[in-house]
Amino acid sequence: MSTLYLHHPSFLEHLTPIGHPERPDRLRAIDRILENERFQTLERDLAPIGRFIDAARVHPSAFINRLHTLSPDEGLVHIDHDTTMSPGTWEAAMRGVGASCQAVNEVMTGKVVNAFASIRPPGHHAERARAMGFCYFNNAAIAARHAQQEHGAERVAIMDFDVHHGNGTQEIFWDDPTVMYTSTHQMPLYPGTGHKTECGEHETIVNAPMTEGMGSDEFRDAMNSVILPKIRAFEPDLIVISAGFDAHERDPLGGLRLKEVDFAWATQVLMDIADKHCERRVVSLLEGGYDLEGLARSVAAHVMTLMNQ
Repeated sequence: MSTLYLHHPSFLEHLTPIGHPERPDRLRAIDRILENERFQTLERDLAPIGRFIDAARVHPSAFINRLHTLSPDEGLVHIDHDTTMSPGTWEAAMRGVGASCQAVNEVMTGKVVNAFASIRPPGHHAERARAMGFCYFNNAAIAARHAQQEHGAERVAIMDFDVHHGNGTQEIFWDDPTVMYTSTHQMPLYPGTGHKTECGEHETIVNAPMTEGMGSDEFRDAMNSVILPKIRAFEPDLIVISAGFDAHERDPLGGLRLKEVDFAWATQVLMDIADKHCERRVVSLLEGGYDLEGLARSVAAHVMTLMNQ
């Protein structure tokens, strides 16, 4: 069985202001490195357009319609100081929704063992009714809800190793006992959430904040001592990875010191839990990562680990 790689040219059409770190070149760098012969056995497919109902499992209809209305015919529309919509943003965001659901479909039906969706814009800062932090729709949350409502998953665990805390995912599942959100992230750092005391209404929010300058040892200790025991005890039916690679030592937006081998290790230990508890089912969705070389090398390590089932 194989690993699925989902991508689409429309993701390049989401344009941001000159100098913005979340830029189309991110996906071009990923595409280039995944063309290497090491990845020739990847099953590749184009991300479908997402359905309104898929986004509406997480976001209110009024919010979705407002984003659609804000979509410009030309130029850029500012949602907040660092989040803008271009003429290509709406389709890119909806294909992110579609990719997230298609990855779940393929994994939950056993057509592939796991999947990685190379999507932009990212999603984990998007709250129920608020686009922010480069994010419009919360792809990881949509994937979790899709797995539950379309495939009967009872419990879904989300692991987020982006350098920034996924405030949106936490907010969406704060009072939900059926979805566990776990995160390692730098603190203090945008968006200011993710303290270890933020546990949710059912102790299903698990935060392991790290401080600037921390690297491999501290990351693996946080995973081993805080995150992984909670996920194991939760016994999920699916693991979703919010795969942000801006904790890499080269990244300009964070101050952690992770290397490619750390992302490969984190991927492997999550796959080990999936082997035991959820028939190897893992869905990985791209979040951050803004140094092109660090991003490409980290994604390569992540995807190669997914392929080595």
